Amino acid sequence: MKPKPRFTKSTLPEKICIRCKRPFSWRKRWEKVWDEVKYCSERCRKGKPD
Repeated sequence: MKPKPRFTKSTLPEKICIRCKRPFSWRKRWEKVWDEVKYCSERCRKGKPD
């Protein structure tokens, strides 16, 4: 029997992107720096127009 996952999609933490104002969810690669994440994508981080 598989162990129960720590998070399910409905319980993942969310933030609002400071550039596009869209919500985005926690990702494994952001695990250690989640408190510092401000943007939902590279596009928003680099400030390119929509």
